[in-house]
This record gives sequence, structure tokens and C-alpha cells, in this order.
Amino acid sequence: MESSLDSGTDPPPGDILAAGLSEVLIVDDSRMQRRILSATLRRMGYRVTEAGSGEEALDLCRGHAFDLVLSDWMMPGMDGPEFCARFRDLEPEGYGYFILLTSKSERDDIAKGLEVGADDFITKPVNAVELRARLTAGQRIVAMQRQLSQKNRQLSLAFQRIRTLYDAIEADLAEGKRLQQSLIRDRHRDFGQAEMSLLLRSAGHVGGDLVGWFPVAPGRIGLYAIDVSGHGITSALLTARLAGYLSSTSRDQNVALDRLADGSYRPLPPPLAVRRLNDLMFQDIETEHYFTLCLAIVDLETGEVEMTQAGHPHPAVQRADGRIEFFGAGDLPVGLLPQSEYDGFRFRLHPGDRLLMASDGVTECPAGPGRSEMIGEDGLANILSRNRGLAGPRLLEAMVWDLSQFYGAEDLPDDVSAVLLEYRGPTRAPPLA
Repeated sequence: MESSLDSGTDPPPGDILAAGLSEVLIVDDSRMQRRILSATLRRMGYRVTEAGSGEEALDLCRGHAFDLVLSDWMMPGMDGPEFCARFRDLEPEGYGYFILLTSKSERDDIAKGLEVGADDFITKPVNAVELRARLTAGQRIVAMQRQLSQKNRQLSLAFQRIRTLYDAIEADLAEGKRLQQSLIRDRHRDFGQAEMSLLLRSAGHVGGDLVGWFPVAPGRIGLYAIDVSGHGITSALLTARLAGYLSSTSRDQNVALDRLADGSYRPLPPPLAVRRLNDLMFQDIETEHYFTLCLAIVDLETGEVEMTQAGHPHPAVQRADGRIEFFGAGDLPVGLLPQSEYDGFRFRLHPGDRLLMASDGVTECPAGPGRSEMIGEDGLANILSRNRGLAGPRLLEAMVWDLSQFYGAEDLPDDVSAVLLEYRGPTRAPPLA
């Protein structure tokens, strides 16, 4: 009988392996071969378990994860390659290094062993030094694989924690979006002499745009369109603060209004109101953000509009005959430089005219991701002309649709906001409350 171990060169006894990878399963139908291999491996410091067949070995592997497996190729019943394939199918907790003991050396046989999952081969008779070297190499591979598995488990746990935090942040941002949208008192309002429609669409959950209105006096209203620099939470928080400064419900807090001795209110000239806001940005609000603004006081009886444009895109007026005019000279954004002065300008709306104050998310919408070409004022004019037959929210929805078509995607890269005032002319006005 051929011995499975060539004892011509004996390894040093008591070789204790590092990393605790010392569990070895020996599978051979020859009891003598198993004993010879077991004695050698125990001297090397391994803990050895024996199995006399592939079936017995498979049962052992179902209940225990072995670090290393030495299996004879030729066995009655389940041979070595079949046992190896079934061993791999078990998907044990830790990877086991599988070595086939064989007298076969043909390439086809080696290929078959590799296909079923064998890691290495040792040709009989086994040389003790070669055996030790191959087991040590297998030990290193198993150690690296288990370290990788441990790191993957740690990454998986870290990902789960991040996912939990992300879900919590997503929920907070969704609630923040609802709260920010609630800052808009009315998205559509009929004042009798004119109809107003508001658009606020954030590129993310929350954004830095804000639009709104406030009552000034019977027959007079204030309109504003704001775009805070940057995006996200800090910009959104600033819009909430600014909504208070231009409040439609608490006139005492509205910096664009002055309270008179009789308890009534009068509007400040828009340049003075914007200067107040600029002073507040440097005195009361500690932030590096600034914002652009269009602030208008509209006389609904006469159609006269008094406005200041602080860095915001030029307001557009579409006349009743379809002509489009842009107003304003620009001025600095609010909060950019202390003690800035602002100019005002006036124009008149006639029955059938409409005023649009849109953010730069409209005029600076690019022709696609990464593209420098923008739709510009000409593109906005084309949108207004193309949709001349639409009014109110339908016009604003059509504008967003056209922007999406120009950009090439539904999700636009910047916040989009607008105030639309469609003027009918002097009529009996409903109350502003």
C-alpha cells in the first residue's frame, strides 16, 4: 500500500499556527492514510478531525466550519471532487481552504478540481515539507479572506447605520419642504383688479427661493421674489427668516411698511425697504449668504408699479398685444455689501398686461447638464409668447415644462420661482384679508 506521507523530511514539532487557523479536516477512505496525516498535522500544531468518506465529511461540515480541508481524490461513493463541490455549496460562515490529495497530474483532472472549487493540489506520496508549506499558504489566504469578510460585515453595519441616519435626514428634509412650502400664503389670489399666481419649485428637498405678497392698503399690495445664494438647509432657513421680515399677517414685523399714528400702514419706498433689509443682514443675521430681490408695490386701481431690483433677474411685462418688455437696471444683491444704496423705478400696467418676476433658475436654465448655454431673457420671452393663451397657474406650469424641455430633464438644476400678476384694470376689489 502506498503511503500518503513521505517521511524523509520531517517538519519541526510544535509549530503553533498564528491567527487561530488550526482546524483541519482530513477525508480519506484509508484509515492508515488518515492516521499518518493526522499524526503529522498534530505535530505541526493543528487540531485534526477525520472522516472516512465524502458523505461523512459533508455531515461534519454542516455542523462545523473547518479552516482547512485535505481530501483524497479517489474514494468510493462520493469522491473528492464531488465532496469539494458539495462543500462549496454549503456556504459556511468562514471560507475553508480545500486541498485535493491525488496521484493525478493530467491537465484535465487539474481543471476539473479547480472548477468544483479546489484551491490547491498535493501529489501522492505527500512530502511533509511541501504539505506544511501548502497548508501555511492556505492559512494565509483563509486569514485574508476572513479579514475581508469581517471588514465587509463592518462596512455593512456602517452602511446600515448611515442608511438609518439618511432615512431620518430624508424625513426631516421632507418635513422641511412642507414647512417651506407653507410659507407661501396663497398660490393663487384674485384681487378683483388683478389675479396673482405664485410658483415655488426647489431643486432639492428645500431651497433658497421665496415668493409672496402682503397687503399694504385698500387697493394696494406688495409683491416680492427672493433668491438666497447657495442651496439647501442654510438657504432655506434664511428664507424662513426673510418671510417674517415681509410678513403678510404681522404688519408690525414687515420692514416694507410703516405704521402711522392712527394705526394704519403705509408702504416704504421700495429702495428704502431694501436698504432696511440690507442693514438687517449685517446687524441681526450672522450669515455669509446674500440674496437677490425684486420688491414691488402695486396700485391695483391705477396699475402703477413701484419696484426695486436688487440683483434679481429683470422683471418682465407682457403687454396685452403680446409685446414683452424687461425693466430694471440691476443693483447689488442684499447682504453683499454694508450700507448699500438702492434705486427704484416705476412703470404702469394696463388692462390685459401681466407682470412676471422670475428667479435666475428660469433665465439661467442651461441647455443640458454641464452646458454653458442658457435660455436667457430671449428664451423667457419666447416662453411667454408661445404660451400667451394660458393664464395663472397654467402659464407657470407651462413655463416649467418648457424649461424641462430646454434642459433635457424633468429635474431642473436650480430652484425655480416666480410671481405672476395679471392685470384686469379698475374694478370692484374684494377685501385683502
